[in-house]
Amino acid sequence: MSEPQGGTVRVADRVRAAGWPLLALLGLLVLTGFLYMWGLSRSGWANSYYSAAAQAAGGSWKAWFFGSFDSSNFITVDKTPGSLWLMGLSVRIFGLSSWSILVPEALCGVATVGVMYAAVKRWCGPAGGLLAGLAVASTPVAALMFRFNNPEALFTLLLAGAAYALLRGVENGRTRWLILAGALVGFGFLTKMLEAFVVLPVFAVAYLLAGKPRLLKRVWQVALSAVAVAVASGWWVAVVQLWPASSRPFIGGSTTNSIMQLAFGYNGLGRLNGNEVGAVGPQGLVTGSQANAGFFGATGIGRLFRGQMALEISWLLPAALLALAAGIALAWVYRKEARTGRMFRAGLVVWGGWLLVMGGVFSYMHGIIHPYYNIVLAPPMAALLGMVVPELWRRRANVGWRIALGVIPASATIWGFILLGRASGWRPDLRWVLLVIGLAAAVTVWAYDWPADKRWRRATAGAVAVAALVASLGTAGAWTLATAAEAHTGAIPSAGPTGYNTGVVRVANAGGFRGGQNGPGGGQGGVPGGGPGGGAGAPNMPGVFRAIGSALLGDETNKELVALLQKDASSYRWIAVMSAASNAAPVQLATRTPIMALGGFNGTDQSLTLAQFKAYVSAGDVHYYIAGGGYSGSPNTGVEAEIATWVQQNFTKVTVGTATLYDLTAPVSSASS
Repeated sequence: MSEPQGGTVRVADRVRAAGWPLLALLGLLVLTGFLYMWGLSRSGWANSYYSAAAQAAGGSWKAWFFGSFDSSNFITVDKTPGSLWLMGLSVRIFGLSSWSILVPEALCGVATVGVMYAAVKRWCGPAGGLLAGLAVASTPVAALMFRFNNPEALFTLLLAGAAYALLRGVENGRTRWLILAGALVGFGFLTKMLEAFVVLPVFAVAYLLAGKPRLLKRVWQVALSAVAVAVASGWWVAVVQLWPASSRPFIGGSTTNSIMQLAFGYNGLGRLNGNEVGAVGPQGLVTGSQANAGFFGATGIGRLFRGQMALEISWLLPAALLALAAGIALAWVYRKEARTGRMFRAGLVVWGGWLLVMGGVFSYMHGIIHPYYNIVLAPPMAALLGMVVPELWRRRANVGWRIALGVIPASATIWGFILLGRASGWRPDLRWVLLVIGLAAAVTVWAYDWPADKRWRRATAGAVAVAALVASLGTAGAWTLATAAEAHTGAIPSAGPTGYNTGVVRVANAGGFRGGQNGPGGGQGGVPGGGPGGGAGAPNMPGVFRAIGSALLGDETNKELVALLQKDASSYRWIAVMSAASNAAPVQLATRTPIMALGGFNGTDQSLTLAQFKAYVSAGDVHYYIAGGGYSGSPNTGVEAEIATWVQQNFTKVTVGTATLYDLTAPVSSASS
């Protein structure tokens, strides 16, 4: 490169020499890392249920392997442990802290953006790759879950990686890429169970249609990929099934202490048909039509465009669907080319199929669905935009393609304007500014007679492209920044700024949720009106998540309680027993000691009998019984009620502040066995 007169090299020349795509990618990844990691610890333990399990994984390899809630391995969490393996390793390396638990999720987010860039750039150019990565980073639910410790962060990365590997296999026909894609989906099962398998039919069809080898070989390769799925997902399941139940923790979320029943029941087919015994209410409280009547949103094609669902994921959904339609039209142009002649068509099948199939499942499933599940729709939405928009841009001289090109950013701008309008009072000026910019850019694309002069055409085209990009991603990006700026705690986090998400959430017969999504009154654990540990994204659930654990922490009396529990803790297998892991988690994290959580997450798992509990007490394994918790602030009926009654009748009561405990090493004089 020659230096111009004056001895300085122009910035444009330096960028060109270094390769602008690489520099742009590095900039995107740095900004994404900043977005997902800045102020990460403000959310505290985030979902304390998974944080407590990460604490256990950091202290016991057995707990790490099984995904136990406590390091003494009484019961597992109600998911397979894939995401806990990452968090547990981080805790072992960096020690137990909010940051060490949350940083693996943030890194998964940065990696997902990088994978989406690579997946689109390889076949559609660097501009498309950057648009895809930027679209993922600008999706509010992505900023929510990549800064949170639910399994969605790792799960989304695994599915994005599987799609990339599949497309590499389509490109070169090599079996190893198909096997890698299957293995990644299989590991997705170990993270989020059967949800990972939803994309398998799409992936299989894409390769059978577009793969390079002959049909019989393609069928054989797909079969090998299915074997990879089975091996990657089944090895852990087989170990758990073959392990003697007496020497492993109870499988939380199941009714039969079976990982197979958990995978295909509560976390499997039950999510589709609503038959989920012991899900978020006692013994099937919230199932079927009751679930669809409120909290989970009425089933149907419009579910993703209503309420909190819309505010999590739908900002770019209309634009992505229009991009898919335009992509199909473009594929028709290439219809006379060889079946394997263009990766664009294979990408449409993979990403478009993923979006339609997964979106359809979320729209019509009758079981538990939370708005943050929709993070797995972000990669296919982003990929479709990254694939189609640059292709339309290159064809903008044609009036038909130019109209399609203008419609996509216009739809994103208008829908973003509508969504921000639902958050009444939140930056009303922003929605109007972005609406004007977006519509002006769309009209310019439609009507502008592009100059013949090359330099002037490049300058004007660049200005229009930037305006369209800002307007298209601006509303979603603003909601994303507001999401990242907030603390998020509790079991059901929500994207967006505190107090502006719309809608009141209800659960039939469960006392309902107090307040709106992310709105005033939200608090971790459902303490009415908020409370210790409260924060954005944690709607209250009186009678469901009493979370007395949160109420035990925070003042001098609570410190006295923590000190009491920690005294001689090393002499016991469990320092205390509590009803429901959702209650026990804050106490376990505060005391750094294992708590026996009766009934698993919500207290409905029949995890032991009264006779078994008596045996634990007789052996001196448990020190205290902490009263309260469960539904309606008291133990559930059945075994937990029997245990509570037996404890209250036979052991010494201890009161510390508002907490009531029973010392299981100090029987009253009339104690009976």
